[in-house]
Amino acid sequence: MMHQQSMMVGDMLPVHPEIPHGEEMNNVGYENSGANAYDDLFPALPHSAPPVQRHIQQATSKLRVGSSLHTQVFHVPYEERKLDNANTFGEGESLRTCQAITKDTGAHIEISTSKDGSLTFLLTGKHSAVLDARRKILTHFQQQASKQISIPKEHHRWILGKQGQKLKDLEKVTATKISVPAIGDTSEVVTITGTKEGIEKAEHEIRVCSEEQSRKAFERITVPKIYHPFIQGPYGERVAALTAETGARVHIPPASTQSEEIVVAGEKNGVLAAKAQIEQIAEDMAKKCSTVRVEVPKSQHKYVIGARGTTIQEILKETGVSVEMPPPDSPTGTITLHGPHNKIGLALSKVCEKANSVKTATVDAPTWIHKYIIGKNGSNIKKITQDFSKVHVDITHSEDKVKIDGPPEEVERAQVELNDFVKNLIATLTYVELSVDPKFFKHIIGKSGANINRLKDETGVVINIIEAEGNNVIRIEGSHQGVADAERKLREMVMKLENERSKEVYVDHRYIKSLIGVRGDRIKEIREKFERVLITLPDQGQKRSPIKLRGPQEDIEKCEKHLNKMIKEIAESSYVQEVPIFKQFHKFIIGKGGANLRKIRDETQTQIDLPAEGDDSDVITVRGKRENVEEAVKKIQQIHNEKANVVTEEVTIPPKYYNSLIGAGGKLIHSIMEECGGVLIKFPAADSDSDKVVIKGPGEDVEKAKAQLLAHASERELTSHTATVRARAEHHKFLIGKSGANIRKIREHTGARIIFPTDKDEDKEAIFIIGREEQVEAARKQLEAAVAEISNVSESEMAVAPRHHRHFVARRGEVLRRIADDCGGVQISFPRQGVNSDRVVLKGPKDCIEAAKQRINEIIEDLEAKVTIECVIPQKHHRTVMGARGSKVKDITAECDVQIKFPERDTAEGADIPVRNGDDEHAANDVIRITGRPENCEAAKKALLEQVPITIEVEVPNDLHRLLAGQKRRELMQTYDVHILLPPNDEPSDIVKVTGTPTNVEKAKEALAEKIVEMEKEKEDRALRSYELKFKVDPEYHPLVIGKSGVVITKIRTDYGVQINLPKRGEPDDDVITIQGYEDKAHQAKDAIMAIVHQLDNQYREEVDIDPRVHRRLIGQRGKNIRKIMDEYKVDIRFPRQGDDSIVVITGDEDNVLDAKDHLLNVAEEYLQDVSDRYTRPAAPSLDFGEALASEPAAAAAAPASSGAAAGGGPPAAGFVVRGGPWEQRAPDTASTRDFPTMPGAPRAAAAAAAAAPQPAPAPAPAPALAAWGPRR
Repeated sequence: MMHQQSMMVGDMLPVHPEIPHGEEMNNVGYENSGANAYDDLFPALPHSAPPVQRHIQQATSKLRVGSSLHTQVFHVPYEERKLDNANTFGEGESLRTCQAITKDTGAHIEISTSKDGSLTFLLTGKHSAVLDARRKILTHFQQQASKQISIPKEHHRWILGKQGQKLKDLEKVTATKISVPAIGDTSEVVTITGTKEGIEKAEHEIRVCSEEQSRKAFERITVPKIYHPFIQGPYGERVAALTAETGARVHIPPASTQSEEIVVAGEKNGVLAAKAQIEQIAEDMAKKCSTVRVEVPKSQHKYVIGARGTTIQEILKETGVSVEMPPPDSPTGTITLHGPHNKIGLALSKVCEKANSVKTATVDAPTWIHKYIIGKNGSNIKKITQDFSKVHVDITHSEDKVKIDGPPEEVERAQVELNDFVKNLIATLTYVELSVDPKFFKHIIGKSGANINRLKDETGVVINIIEAEGNNVIRIEGSHQGVADAERKLREMVMKLENERSKEVYVDHRYIKSLIGVRGDRIKEIREKFERVLITLPDQGQKRSPIKLRGPQEDIEKCEKHLNKMIKEIAESSYVQEVPIFKQFHKFIIGKGGANLRKIRDETQTQIDLPAEGDDSDVITVRGKRENVEEAVKKIQQIHNEKANVVTEEVTIPPKYYNSLIGAGGKLIHSIMEECGGVLIKFPAADSDSDKVVIKGPGEDVEKAKAQLLAHASERELTSHTATVRARAEHHKFLIGKSGANIRKIREHTGARIIFPTDKDEDKEAIFIIGREEQVEAARKQLEAAVAEISNVSESEMAVAPRHHRHFVARRGEVLRRIADDCGGVQISFPRQGVNSDRVVLKGPKDCIEAAKQRINEIIEDLEAKVTIECVIPQKHHRTVMGARGSKVKDITAECDVQIKFPERDTAEGADIPVRNGDDEHAANDVIRITGRPENCEAAKKALLEQVPITIEVEVPNDLHRLLAGQKRRELMQTYDVHILLPPNDEPSDIVKVTGTPTNVEKAKEALAEKIVEMEKEKEDRALRSYELKFKVDPEYHPLVIGKSGVVITKIRTDYGVQINLPKRGEPDDDVITIQGYEDKAHQAKDAIMAIVHQLDNQYREEVDIDPRVHRRLIGQRGKNIRKIMDEYKVDIRFPRQGDDSIVVITGDEDNVLDAKDHLLNVAEEYLQDVSDRYTRPAAPSLDFGEALASEPAAAAAAPASSGAAAGGGPPAAGFVVRGGPWEQRAPDTASTRDFPTMPGAPRAAAAAAAAAPQPAPAPAPAPALAAWGPRR
């Protein structure tokens, strides 16, 4: 039996990083016992992947509610792991598996890998979630036992049972996975996967089933359960020997089952011999066997059992006594021993020895420090138990103690360490709980947790807000000083919140922007004036949201009064009036240099806004206090009237024509105003009784506008005769007729416009006629005659056979409603259900009744002539025939006026294969039934059969398949609604299969033929475009051929339609440029490139020797400086790529090159002087690291005054000395030819660099090494 050693750890909560742990809580002191090595003091961290990040709950999350958490730690030994090719923690499938288990169960999982390859899991969550996660982890990460047994092939069907039900039941009972080879597989191996107990049960049942079906001998022997281990023998040796001796197969039920039957199968003689020996063994043991029971705590049973039951087998082998363990669910811990009298004592001793090999101890620890014992991510508990691999630590959140079990020596040591750790925590840490009203929690937390996080950082404590029914507390944990400070600050915050009040001030949303002010100046001033009041403004767009004030009562009242005063002032100064002034006169309003406008603004204290130059509007807007705005408007109009010949004239027009004169959206009146020079036309207000229309503008334009207005009004008067005809609302549809036929006829005949009331009109009976007088009169007479005729409603009857009634009244009378709509709304009444009558009553106008009777008779004739025919189409084609969402069938049904019913789909295996019982019989699932008139049914059947897909083969050359695949193939399939199947790539076939309806297939075939021609041409064109031309160009010219951001080479590629590939610098053929494309275009592109090269060859070239130390400053950030120089002097400047090369190349016109050279040398000389000054400057004082640094000659020479003790002649200062640190590393000597040898092929650069380098001033030897890095900044 397999047992997994596990470590139980209690509830785990976050630990603040600043709370000290372990030795960190003690005072720290240094003892100078000599120099210490840097690598010893600061060892390198081990190479490991970061642990799985835990989710840290933010203060903005939902307030935590106290809950009982459970934490469990357990190990998976390396030899029992399922390896997933993950060499380090957190990689491979392990991380994804843990994330999936966390998502499924809700338990938090942390995983780590030990040096020996074993896995350690730390699970945190609710108890049920932890158990569920542990089970899934063991399934994924620990090897599951698997066993293969050989069962004769002919017995497999008996194991499977009917439809595999017997195998499913067996898997369910034994909790295993059983794999039986398929029918076509000749293998006899059956594989069982699962726990050891489950495998034993499943194997036993399978073998019993197999032997029962075997024609060989088969015996069931009933032997008491207590003798089975003696027949089995230690490690199964006796039963194996028995099988080898007799050739019979002996199946002993596993210990976990209660069966006493031992099954023996095989050859008859062997079975009888095996049976006799089994019975003899049982008889002998019955004579000398005795039983002893001993009580052992259940927690120690696993040590008696041993790994996979090896201890029990070992005791059986050494003493001949079997050890019977109680079932796992047994409440008692009684272990039973069976065996010879003289061996029982020895076996009992061994059992007690194994059981007592483990000791259990407890350490008193309050539950609130459990999380600190565990540590962040389990760090503390791992540190304590890292040297005790066999020790189990169980921390339960509900108990004030920690349980430890394991080997006695390790348990005692672990207990001492844990006890010291707990005492240290209790002495260092404390906690306080504050009862706070929950309504203050959000203010204590602050926006995005700002307040609570700031308090945690300042005091270094852990603060948990626990909100539960009847228990709302804030718990503070940490050091004594930190808890005291945090408690004091929280109480002050709560007291302040309890004294605060809140108030809402409602303000018109239009004034909010003014209240805020430019860049928030006004609201900032208010907040500074009332510092103790929190002012919250509403969001933009919210019209009814108030301004919220929170703070002390007195301050809130003052702030409210101040706000109301400001709002009143803003409201008074927010009056707006618009003044229409002709655009050409705006310049007079503005005045010279804006003098007039500025004068009006200053005198009236108003804001005046004029439209922009490109704006079509001519309205000037004035804002401010009402009296000031009116004064400013008066001044503006005065200037306008003085400068312009503006006249005002009134025209009398009846108000009933106003709407038609204005037009839809004011289009008509605006067009008149624009045509007449932009005059202003103003109509009286809607609630005014005046009929005067005012026209204002230049005299000629006013006259022109007046004439147009009067002309339009006269035309409206001629065509505005109206008349009213009244008719009942239910008769309106008869007057209108089907699709408006009746009313359209009257309109065309008379030319009048007829308007029927809508649902919004109050008078539903009034029909209005509009037009010229004679038109209105003629339409009125015709409408009145029609109304009189319709009002004469008659009633009629007709006979309809009762068998057809259902068709008319089905689906809530849909057919009757359709007839009524088509026939002028006639009312049709069929007999009630259950009344045996053929009388149908029709009410309505005579013409409508006759039309309805005719339509009913047509429907009855169709029903009488309706037939049902069958259309046989294999079921596998039904989906194709139906189309997407039945679209094809719907079209056929509507077009042929039939009903089509497809059979239910048979989902059984092989249902798609047509089965025929006779020549004229078809499978029921292949028959489609069509109902309707005979001719319609035949047409529908033909249409259905045309939808049955066929497959044809089209020959397409194999070398074109690659071109056909992809977009071309998808376009053909979508265009012609077919499926095109290409042969596999490894099959040299020219046949392409096209599947679809016959019509579509033929169209697709023709399209394919056209595509083949196109692809052949494309293939030829591709061959022509694959011409490749190679030629050499010095790599020095490559950047110029490419151009800035690739502009030059991109233009060549675009102009000639070619591909140009330039080699990378340093490649073997880095001077070869390759051009691919049409042959003539490739040569033209080559000529274009060579033209650039020749042009560059003809330019003057100068090489300048400049110290490499100033190259970067000359180039500037991202080449800014050098680009400026190149643009200024119209030259190209190239710096060397090697850091020690000093040659800079300048190319261009000779004069420009020489000017650029002089400029570069001057700038370089300035930069070089700066570099020389900086490098020879005395080094700044550095930190004193004692003797370790004082002994270094370089440090002594470079900074003689860096040590005060040395300067004064005293002994060096004693301190904590570290040798070998990074600060002791010497700077490299760049002038050394040994450390920096000259690269081959660059003698000129090296010589130039040596010549250009400045000669250092005389100094002590170590000085240049230190100066190479420059002074410390």
